[in-house]
Amino acid sequence: MNGKTAAVLGVGPGLGAAVARRFAREGFAVALIARRAEGVANVQKQIEDAGGTALPVSADATDPASVAAALDEVRNNLGDPEVFVYNAGAFQMGGILDLSPETFDECFKANCAGAFYAAQQVLPAMVEAGRGTVLLTGATAALRGSARFSALAVGKFGLRALAQSMAREFGPQGIHVAHVIIDGQIDTPRLREMSPDREDHTMLSPDAIAETYWQLHRQNPTAWTLEMDLRPAVESF
Repeated sequence: MNGKTAAVLGVGPGLGAAVARRFAREGFAVALIARRAEGVANVQKQIEDAGGTALPVSADATDPASVAAALDEVRNNLGDPEVFVYNAGAFQMGGILDLSPETFDECFKANCAGAFYAAQQVLPAMVEAGRGTVLLTGATAALRGSARFSALAVGKFGLRALAQSMAREFGPQGIHVAHVIIDGQIDTPRLREMSPDREDHTMLSPDAIAETYWQLHRQNPTAWTLEMDLRPAVESF
């Protein structure tokens, strides 16, 4: 384990890209894991143009074999990750009687099970090294199962439980596990396209969230955070 590799599973143009850039600025080689590796070309270029190292990797977070193969590729090319960020997810709004079992299962796998699949791949090397950071991106739905949000809430509740269990098992072994509740909408190109007149201060800045992720990684083990929530100052809660 070289101590300078970070893997981000779920790299899109918003938070995943911002987290990857933030860790790359600190000298980490970053694995950019996404369903389509070609979809992270822009982030890879940004990191490499700034003098960093980025490896695009394809993976389906809902498939344990695909996750295992992706993290094998990371290990073979960059080394064992000291930092792992799970940022994958799926959202399908619908009533209990409207959602198909297949859709419900797919959302659960993306929002929760994929983090379990990945944790099994990255934790052994972290345990051996006696250090590591696992950061899980949560949502408001981790705390509240709203009507027509069951497909999201069940997985996000599960992700929160996974974080708690993982932290209690592996914290004493030197591994910092943190669950971050994103309470609000992240400023992404897609959201801008949908709401072109929306003011910046009403959305979460991806770079601001990424800075928080970096600070979580840097926390002293005598004062580790297990869970925190982030929201714009104007967000009601």
